[in-house]
Amino acid sequence: MSEEKSVEQAAAPAPKRKKAINTLVIIFAIVCFACLMTWVIPAGQFDRVKTETGRSVVDPNSFHWVERSPVNPILIPMYITKGANSSIDLLFLLLVSGAAFAVVIKSGAMHSSIGAVALKYRDRKTMFVLAMFVLFSALCTTHGLIEFVAFAPVLVMICLALGLDSITALGIMTGGCAVGFATGMLQPSTTLIAQSLAGLPPYSGIEYRAICFAAYMLLTGFLLWRYTVKISKDPAQSPMYDLDQANKLGDPEAIKAYGPMNLSKWLVVLTTVAAMVAMVYGGVWLKWGYNELSACFIIMAIVGGACAKMTPSEIAKTFIDGAKSMVLVFFLVAAARAISSILAAGKVLDTIVYALGAALKVVPTWLQAPAMFIANLLVNTVIPSGSGQAAAVMPIMLPLADLIGMTRQTAILAFNFGDGFCNWVIPTSSALMATLGIVNVPFDRWMRYSWRVFLWWVVLGCVLVAIAQIINLGPF
Repeated sequence: MSEEKSVEQAAAPAPKRKKAINTLVIIFAIVCFACLMTWVIPAGQFDRVKTETGRSVVDPNSFHWVERSPVNPILIPMYITKGANSSIDLLFLLLVSGAAFAVVIKSGAMHSSIGAVALKYRDRKTMFVLAMFVLFSALCTTHGLIEFVAFAPVLVMICLALGLDSITALGIMTGGCAVGFATGMLQPSTTLIAQSLAGLPPYSGIEYRAICFAAYMLLTGFLLWRYTVKISKDPAQSPMYDLDQANKLGDPEAIKAYGPMNLSKWLVVLTTVAAMVAMVYGGVWLKWGYNELSACFIIMAIVGGACAKMTPSEIAKTFIDGAKSMVLVFFLVAAARAISSILAAGKVLDTIVYALGAALKVVPTWLQAPAMFIANLLVNTVIPSGSGQAAAVMPIMLPLADLIGMTRQTAILAFNFGDGFCNWVIPTSSALMATLGIVNVPFDRWMRYSWRVFLWWVVLGCVLVAIAQIINLGPF
């Protein structure tokens, strides 16, 4: 009997492993859903007016219904093409970043140096994770994650070599960026624009924002530390476990096959570090744009390849192969940009914003600030641009705040939180799609980790904006 049972068990087919859904499929489905909404949601528009600074904003009292303008589904590919055209500088930056890092990786310098780091911090991995998280939090108080997307492959390599997973690396970057960006202490693209529209002094309320920054640092750092400890004890708990296993960087001993560091490899590392420092310095202090950053990557590839003693043809071939690996990222960003364009073309984007503003008027007073935060979260799913969302919703939210007795500073804080935190769980975010694409992490795998963190962010955000409303965060 036991022999028959064993034969049956041997003959039984092995359970099929559930395949990950391609991220491009997910984002394309959302593009199609946005198109469907233009057929379902009534069309409406606000009139636009020019501020003293020349910025175009909506007139909050001008909403009116207009003739329906549903988007033809056949035109969806055209909107994706337009999305690529509207963000061509960013897309080229992503292509050359992948190409440049391909040259650096082929040199073996990255593997050898990462092996040394992995062995040194093997027993202090949580210290490394938290230190990097604090660094990204500080960097993103003035900038967004998109400027630092190129760091993702390096951070993933180090985390895998430390026996962690690629989710940890993404958690470091997105968690740090969420804390630094969304609390809005020094953000020119969100806080300054919103405060200018509100007539508030630049960077006013920074003391309370600093408290919010510290609170989110503690919460997100704890969640990241807890996840790091869990993965260290049982790597199989990682949503990326099966995919990360294919990467030999998970075993620092395997990296030794690339040999120890020598003069050539040190020069490649120094070139990479110098390029990164130049890009951060140029982006923060010299106001460099995507063109200057792209040029840095091209220089990094050429100089790094020369230091690795690669021939010009080898550098060129590796550069092209690296750029090919970024094709998925290219289409993800283009498709993400198409969503808001489709909603705007269908004249339903203003309708969505108007409906959310009207709903806030019937919310109980003690819930109005958290409700405004949630409303901005919803708006951010279709307008993931911080400056774009400020121009669209602040002219509505500010008069609404005046009407219900809420300070304008509180309304801006709710906008900051709503604009910044959900960027790491929505596939319409160019920064998220670029980061996931460059390290080959499927969106559904990322969500298995990030949705819990996001819920904690929302809970803490509701508490902090409610406190701001209670204390009448000002000056007005």
